[in-house]
Amino acid sequence: MALLDVAWVDQHYDRENAGLGRSRFAEHVWVHAKEFDDCWGDISPVGFACVAWRLATAPHLDPGYVRLHRRVLTAGLERNSWDGSLTAAVNLVAPWPVALEANKAWTQDRGWRGWPETFGQFLAASPEELSRTPHARSSLLVEAPLPLADLPPIPDSAGPELPDLAERTVTVLVRELNALLAPMLTQLEER
Repeated sequence: MALLDVAWVDQHYDRENAGLGRSRFAEHVWVHAKEFDDCWGDISPVGFACVAWRLATAPHLDPGYVRLHRRVLTAGLERNSWDGSLTAAVNLVAPWPVALEANKAWTQDRGWRGWPETFGQFLAASPEELSRTPHARSSLLVEAPLPLADLPPIPDSAGPELPDLAERTVTVLVRELNALLAPMLTQLEER
């Protein structure tokens, strides 16, 4: 089985729904250009990458320029406070742990359920469902460093290249997240 993408750039939706420019994401970046102010002239691309990622994903841009697999609950990036590196924090929908799945004596025949699914999407249980049935929704938090080598260098000040720089940065981040998490996601989907 081919590896599944954790994230992807939705170029088609972005172009089709652009306002006056060539790209919906580029317009969004210009509207929020002030959010990059602390990044200019930084030798490290981490701050810029974190801002670009936040602007490219829901809920900041909804639907996001970056789309996420149905098992991804959240996918954020932050600067590591220890060494300034780039850390991804991705929360994935997961099946019940083997210890709970193997022996269901703990359920006491109460009808425990995991993640509700509607049209292939994992959802939180509705208040109505919670009034009738107990739910135990498992998730897996992955925190891992992402390499910086292929991120573009950050200029000393903002210029007309800002949207292109943000797009290139996000493209690299998507590739690195997929390289890191696609094998894990694929295995979760096979279960």
